[in-house]
Amino acid sequence: MPPETPGPRPRPVTPPDPGLARARGPQPVAPAPTAERADPADLYAALDLGTNSCRMLIAQPKGSHLHVVDSFSKSVQLGNGLEHSGRLSRGSMARTVGALKICRRKLETHDVDPNRMRLVATEACRRAANASELIDLVERDAGLRLDIIQPEEEARLAVVSCAPLVSTKTEQLLVVDIGGGSTELVWIDLSGVPRIERPRAIMRLHAGFAGQADDPFPRAKVVDWISIPLGVATLKDQFRDVTDDSARFALMSWHFEECLAEFSPYADAEGEIDPGFQIIGTSGTVTTVAATHLNLRRYDRNKVDGLRMTSAQIDKVIRSYLALGPDGRRNDPRIGRDRHQLIMSGSAILQALLRVWPTDRLSVADRGLREGLLYAQMSADGVLEDGPY
Repeated sequence: MPPETPGPRPRPVTPPDPGLARARGPQPVAPAPTAERADPADLYAALDLGTNSCRMLIAQPKGSHLHVVDSFSKSVQLGNGLEHSGRLSRGSMARTVGALKICRRKLETHDVDPNRMRLVATEACRRAANASELIDLVERDAGLRLDIIQPEEEARLAVVSCAPLVSTKTEQLLVVDIGGGSTELVWIDLSGVPRIERPRAIMRLHAGFAGQADDPFPRAKVVDWISIPLGVATLKDQFRDVTDDSARFALMSWHFEECLAEFSPYADAEGEIDPGFQIIGTSGTVTTVAATHLNLRRYDRNKVDGLRMTSAQIDKVIRSYLALGPDGRRNDPRIGRDRHQLIMSGSAILQALLRVWPTDRLSVADRGLREGLLYAQMSADGVLEDGPY
C-alpha cells in the first residue's frame, strides 16, 4: 500500500514555450466564460489533439452520464519525427489542419455554443519548438483556437473520465492514460471515502487534485501523480533503430519501468495482488488488447468499455502479438491498420506497469481526455445529476 504524502508532486517534463497557451486573437468558436445559466439540453464539445490522433466528441448531459451526439477520430501522426527533430513537420501539420476542418464543420452543423466547448492539444504541442506555428495555422485555416494544456490537467481529466468504472470495493486506485506522446499515472487513496461515494469522489477531482479546504464531501486523496514524456509514438521512435522485434519490445518495457522510479508508489510495490487495488487503463493500447482478448473482428465499444482483465490474460495477448511478428500484426483485424505500428510500444508500457503492480482487476476504459473535458464542463455548469455512476 502506498505511503501517504502531503499531496501530488508534479514531475518535470520538457517545458513548453510559456506563450503557447495564450489566446491568439478573436475567433467565433473560441471557448469563453459565460454567465448564462446552462440548459441541460445544451450540446457540449471536447476535442483532443494528441501526438498520434485527433479526436472529438459532441455530447449532451443525460442524468449522470453523457449522451454522445456525434464523434470524430483520425490518426494525424502529429508527432512524427518530433522525437529527433524537436519540431512538427509540415506534413503532420497539414494532416492535422485537414482533420480540424472536419471538426469545425461538425461543430457548425450541430450549432455548438463556443462557451460549451474545449479544444485542447497535449504532449506534441507541449514539446515542439514550432507549436505556435501550428496554433496560428489552425486558427487561420480551420477557424479553431486550441488550448495547450499542461500535464496536471491532462492527468486530472483522464481520472475524471474513468469515475463510472471505479468499483465501490476499491481502496487504492491507479489510473493510467497511455497517450501518443506521454503517459499519465495517478494513484488515488479511497480508503477514507464511504463505498457508495467512491465514484462520485473521483468525479469531484475535476476541480483539482488538491481539492478544496471547505469541501463538505468525502474526498479522494491523490497520493501521487506523474506525467512521463513517453507514449506509444515517442517510445517507438526512441527504439526504432533496434531491428529485432523481441529485443526492441524488451528494451522499451524495461526503459519505461526505469521512468517509474520517481513515482512514490513504485518504491512500495511488492509484486503481489492486493484485493482492494484497481487499475483503470485508458488508451488505444488497452482497448486493442481487450478486443484481441475477446477475439473481436469488428470493434465493439459496448463489449470493451468496463471489461475486467487479469495480468495473466493481458500477458497472453502480448505474447501472441510477439509471436505474430510485424507482418502478422499488420494483417490482424483485431489490431487494425491504424494501431499495428504502435501496439508493441503500448504493450511494453502496459507490461511494465503490470510487472510492478500485478492485478486481477484491470478495468479497460474506452474513454479518456475527451470524456473528462465533457464531464468537467457539465459538472461546472451543474447539468449532471448527482446520481449513481
